[in-house]
Amino acid sequence: MNDAGFDTLVASIRAARGLAAKADIGLVAERLGLLGAPIPVGDDCAAIPDGDGHLLLAIEGFMNEFVAADPWFAGWCGVMVNLSDIAAMGGRPIAVVDAVWANGDVVAGQILDGLSAAARAYGVPIVGGHSNLRNAQGQLAVAILGRAGPRLLTSFDARPGEALIIVGDHRGGYRAPFDNFQAALEAPEERLRADLALLPELAERGLARAAKDISQGGIIGTALMFAESSGVSIHLDLEAIVPPAGVEIERWLKTFPSYGYLISVHPANLEKVLDLFRARDLHAAKIGDISEGSRVMLTSAGRVSLIRDFAEQRLMGLSLEAAAP
Repeated sequence: MNDAGFDTLVASIRAARGLAAKADIGLVAERLGLLGAPIPVGDDCAAIPDGDGHLLLAIEGFMNEFVAADPWFAGWCGVMVNLSDIAAMGGRPIAVVDAVWANGDVVAGQILDGLSAAARAYGVPIVGGHSNLRNAQGQLAVAILGRAGPRLLTSFDARPGEALIIVGDHRGGYRAPFDNFQAALEAPEERLRADLALLPELAERGLARAAKDISQGGIIGTALMFAESSGVSIHLDLEAIVPPAGVEIERWLKTFPSYGYLISVHPANLEKVLDLFRARDLHAAKIGDISEGSRVMLTSAGRVSLIRDFAEQRLMGLSLEAAAP
């Protein structure tokens, strides 16, 4: 990539809609008085101490335009992305509830069919929820309950000196017209469930402490949230980020994948972790380094560009220091 192309790419990343939306998280948390709460805000789930482990609680709401354009897949994603949040914290799912609004039973039926199909594929029950079939438009929110042991994967525990790796499933394609890369709809049920189980295995074996699933902010946006929450710098190597075949790097950096995680790993565990995912034909690679500081940098062929310095410009405002009582 030449200098002009690299500069254009960086400008596109900084202006991405998915990244800008992450700033809303801090505003909402502050209004609710959650900053400094006993359970830190900013992780993929709320982790609630319970006995010798943790209950995990998460919820996802979906953009109205997404629900309108692809209601069946929106329903599927309602289960899938919540399962990803549970796995990202080293947990396993227990059950799902949903809230569905629609203008009549046709759209509602499509949403519910997608929810049911995903619940069967992943082996997690839907145990209740809320419905309104007399709404002006289709809307969807889905919540999940899970459980993890005493060791969690969190957004707050990346440490200087660790390697940042990416893991994902490249066996899929985009679900037009959005930047959603799905690798689940044609996958065997056993594979879907076993691939998710790799994340809690990392936590239980002590191979990693910090992880985050790649969300609407894409790879770079997720790295920014990760760095801010952990209070560290992340140095990303653009050449190490390999998209699926036929996918342009600019689109891949902004993609919301059905299976994708950033994990911070101690060098002593790096090869063990990479091998764990590669053994299941998943893509796994080191894409950066964690260091002291407050900046996220992107490099390409010796060129370095600053994406954000949290000391000067906060994103969520949910660092470990902000979360501490």
